[in-house]
Amino acid sequence: MIGHLKITSPWKQFGVMVLVSLPLLAVILLDTKSDVKIDLTKPGIIESLKWGQIFSSIAFFFIPAFLFAVFTFRSRQFLFLGFRRPEKTNMLILSGICALVALPAVFYLGQLNQGLPIPESLRNMEKEAGKTMEALLKVNSTKDIFINLFIVALVPAFCEEIFFRGAMQRVLIHLTRSPWIGIILTGMLFSALHFQFLGFIPRAALGIVLGALYWYSGSLWTSIIAHFVINAVQVVAVSYMPKYVNENPQMPVLSAIVGAVAVCAILLHFKNKSSVTWSKVYNTDGLTPTNQFIA
Repeated sequence: MIGHLKITSPWKQFGVMVLVSLPLLAVILLDTKSDVKIDLTKPGIIESLKWGQIFSSIAFFFIPAFLFAVFTFRSRQFLFLGFRRPEKTNMLILSGICALVALPAVFYLGQLNQGLPIPESLRNMEKEAGKTMEALLKVNSTKDIFINLFIVALVPAFCEEIFFRGAMQRVLIHLTRSPWIGIILTGMLFSALHFQFLGFIPRAALGIVLGALYWYSGSLWTSIIAHFVINAVQVVAVSYMPKYVNENPQMPVLSAIVGAVAVCAILLHFKNKSSVTWSKVYNTDGLTPTNQFIA
């Protein structure tokens, strides 16, 4: 394991991860304390917000993850961030299907989450954020939908998966010596760093599913595809039904159970077809074409 690593200690790798994440943490802290409201009627403000969405995804997720890889690995940084073929090619298609069948359970968890005793100040903060997102996703033509899919669905899915699954999950699994503990911790951080507590539970659950897809497939493309599908469904839904920015579609418990069972079945299939293990990822003396698995 020495040959491909500049930093061998998982605790030192975790320290690097924290350091490269400081700009993101600082922006989140400042944003939660800011009382400045955006004038959404100002000419050009929506275009500026869309450019800002792209910039923030790249600056706060992609660049820190890439810096982590540069500081940690001697070469082939994108390989170690997860850009390799999955164990089985059909895992790419199954990842998108997994995202779709997960939606009923996600919506039901969202209903439960919104019923929790959350401080009114946090609810108001999220309502303001919802107004901004509603304006951002407002469409006047089919072209606007495709633009929004790129800005709000594809770019965040790509950049966030590199950061959370490609870098953070890799470190946390290394630290805990347990794939599932690392996956769960990453899923919770994934949700917490979005700072939207009305959706904390469903987003954490999705983060765990994305982490499992990545772990068993060995390819970050599986979690990117699933993440994009989830974002895309929400973008299209809000484009035609803006109320769903701040509301969850009402979902019967039976459909949620069926969706959850379907997700578990897909993950079990991934597990059965996977040869990824903790030892193959972290406990190898050298990399070969058969043990280049990514956490």
